Amino acid sequence: MGYPNLGGEGGRGGDVWFVARERTTLKSIREKYPQKRFVAGTGANSSVKALKGEKGKDCEVHVPLGISVLDDDGKQIGELNAAGERFLAARGGLGGSLATNFLPCKGQRRTVHLDLKLIADVGLVGFPNAGKSSLLSKISHAKPEIANYAFTTIQPELGKIMYPDYKQISVADLPGLIEGAHANKGMGHKFLKHVERTKQLLLVVDISGFQLSIKTQFRTAFETILLLTKELELYKEELLTKPALLAINKMDLPCAKDNLDELMTQLENPRDFLHLLEEEMIPANTLEFREVIPISTYTGEGIEELKTCLRKSIDEEAEQVNEDYRKKKLLLLQTSKQEQMNRKWHS
Repeated sequence: MGYPNLGGEGGRGGDVWFVARERTTLKSIREKYPQKRFVAGTGANSSVKALKGEKGKDCEVHVPLGISVLDDDGKQIGELNAAGERFLAARGGLGGSLATNFLPCKGQRRTVHLDLKLIADVGLVGFPNAGKSSLLSKISHAKPEIANYAFTTIQPELGKIMYPDYKQISVADLPGLIEGAHANKGMGHKFLKHVERTKQLLLVVDISGFQLSIKTQFRTAFETILLLTKELELYKEELLTKPALLAINKMDLPCAKDNLDELMTQLENPRDFLHLLEEEMIPANTLEFREVIPISTYTGEGIEELKTCLRKSIDEEAEQVNEDYRKKKLLLLQTSKQEQMNRKWHS
């Protein structure tokens, strides 16, 4: 409330903020706020002793990195990707003043949804049983569940590759895709939304091909790559612009070398083999792989080479981002100088 006699102004209400913090989980938010209701403090009334009432206490909700904030209609209104980033979820109402007849105004009230997407340097992409979990356990200290049946991974698993110079690269093992994932079949969008938050893609493909069940069609390694590309493209075309590497797994199997020779020929000239596939399988754009690395998570073949290639690709991408930033900064500086010269000339 304001103070009419002396024209005092009441304190405005506190604000509700989401603040990104490391080592915070959605579970910790649910435990701290079981009612899923976040309320900021009320502003203090104006008085003779304090004509300007104090602002209400803000409510700061710590959320994990990688949170998207959606409104009640599902539209994204904010995201928090780095520690310390803040998002104003609801603003406190104005305190009573002459303009409001000294009555306080109600604060903002809104319903929002918090959607967590994983953030990682590299996302492992592949159909079930391609060996993604086994690969993650080989290249990092993660201990994902591994078994010889589809959909062992039902939620993202994060591991870190540690290099001798203390460089770390985070790798996410994501739930296996199936045909139709873009339409939310299987793990569907639960998988694909996490791919959006990875800097690079590492496709993991079984050299002997893939068949989800006896009721589904068998796919060769080449067809598998095209199908994975198609699913990514149908969900969000921009995913195909991410840097990508290809790991050809299970090279310890019989006939693997012959299958690899055939696959490399197909990858070198993919357009020459597209006529062999159904039209709905063919992506509008094919992925350009920076490296193709044959590996075996069983024998360890190619694992060190893969780690080296991932490091090289991440470093090159970081260098490119820094170079683009420098060019943009230089361009802004030149534009600013030109504007100053133009103003000086006009004056």
